[in-house]
Amino acid sequence: MFSHLLPEFLVERRSDRCIKCRVCERQCPNGVHHYDTELDLMFSDESPCVGCQRCVVFCPTNALSVYPHPTTYRPNASWTREKLQDLKKQAETGGVILTGSGNDKPYRIYWDHLVLNASQVTNPSIDPLREPMELRTYLGRKPDTLEVEVCGDRVSITSRLSPNVPVETPILFSAMSYGAISYQAFVSLAMAAKEFGTLFNTGEGGLPREMREKFGQNAVVQCASGRFGVDPEYLNSAAVVEIKIGQGAKPGIGGHLPGEKVAANIALTRMIPEGTDALSPAPQHDIYSIEDLSMLIYALKEATNYEKPVSVKIAAVHNVAAIASGIVRAGADIVAIDGLRGGTGAAPKAIRDNVGIPIELALAAVDRRLREEGIRHKCSIIAASGIRCSADVVKAIALGADAVYIGSAALVAMGCTLCQKCYTGKCAWGICTQDPYLSRRLNPEIASQRLVNLLRGWSHEIKEMLGGMGINAIESLRGNREHLRGVGLEGWELDVLGVKGAGE
Repeated sequence: MFSHLLPEFLVERRSDRCIKCRVCERQCPNGVHHYDTELDLMFSDESPCVGCQRCVVFCPTNALSVYPHPTTYRPNASWTREKLQDLKKQAETGGVILTGSGNDKPYRIYWDHLVLNASQVTNPSIDPLREPMELRTYLGRKPDTLEVEVCGDRVSITSRLSPNVPVETPILFSAMSYGAISYQAFVSLAMAAKEFGTLFNTGEGGLPREMREKFGQNAVVQCASGRFGVDPEYLNSAAVVEIKIGQGAKPGIGGHLPGEKVAANIALTRMIPEGTDALSPAPQHDIYSIEDLSMLIYALKEATNYEKPVSVKIAAVHNVAAIASGIVRAGADIVAIDGLRGGTGAAPKAIRDNVGIPIELALAAVDRRLREEGIRHKCSIIAASGIRCSADVVKAIALGADAVYIGSAALVAMGCTLCQKCYTGKCAWGICTQDPYLSRRLNPEIASQRLVNLLRGWSHEIKEMLGGMGINAIESLRGNREHLRGVGLEGWELDVLGVKGAGE
């Protein structure tokens, strides 16, 4: 069938700069560039270009430019170019339109409408270069009261404490499974988490056995609906065990790793036959109520000798505050909330772009509900979805989070350009692929160092912002909405966020 689709990107080549080195041809996994030996010329076929910019970055003479294609249809506010292209694609394939990365629709990004406070006269600011500044965060359930016993100069805690996991910065790497991303990318996240003293999340694909001893204590391991890779050693090797109920990019539906991506090592880690599709059901078939969830939480605590905090990850949906309250009462030590802009390796575009609510609103609603019920101290809250910079982290904590998950930001640090074609398995940057030729492009030593640099830079900036507010510990900012003001927001939005308008 002849395709009616317009190309997404325009590829321009400056012939006066091109030296026909064929680097672009070797770097592009989509066959955009090719060399004609008879004419001794390089040509480009724009139709398969995904705009990953790999060829542009690696061109030694800067001869290439890749832009969004200017060709469009007659302007129509309802029938946009994207809507027309999607409809034509489905008319040609009869299938579900898949996409990767996070929601790119122009929903309000509340981080950009919240501004932070700063000290001036009566509350002096703090210089983080000269005075101690505490970013260490403890994740887990806190006691109702703390009983201590003083014996001479020694003070000991007599209260029974739930397991808590310390992280040196309130930034964790979000769930990205081995299989969805390459082994090199997976190891890079683990190496960076270990070096910086934070956590990475294995996602639902398990943790390779050779990584458990070295990286287990920096791992959040998932127990998802498919139960891939779950065994006692897997659970006990980790710092935190997480039950995955939902994901921000695709709330209410399951996952699917195609069989062609399930190579021998992935099959071994997931404990499934090589070459078979890894299907995660939409629901966990042993959870149909809060009581069922409580049984699984305590089963995992029993399996880990009550030494690991148990987290429950949910998507930010309507009534999320009541759901989170039930989860805490069911015994969870951590609640992870993934919002509307959460990323993914593959999801139906219709789901990613239309289901769920922004993390800012969900986070504020959950924090307020738990405080009103007097159970906020019984769990830590991790916010995920669209965290792009250190200011977003600070604002999330002021709205009530203990820490944040970063996924897309971590991938961008390793080289990702958010071309949204993760599901094809042809990632030119070696991140979201199982093709050995492509995945070896990512050097874990270099990628992990880039991630560590990102965490270090963000942590320095967080300290600067805390110092400017006159705060010397990140814990003092948690849920402190007095340090936030809204700009350009409606009254109902300010009410849900629990912040005042600027100038109040």
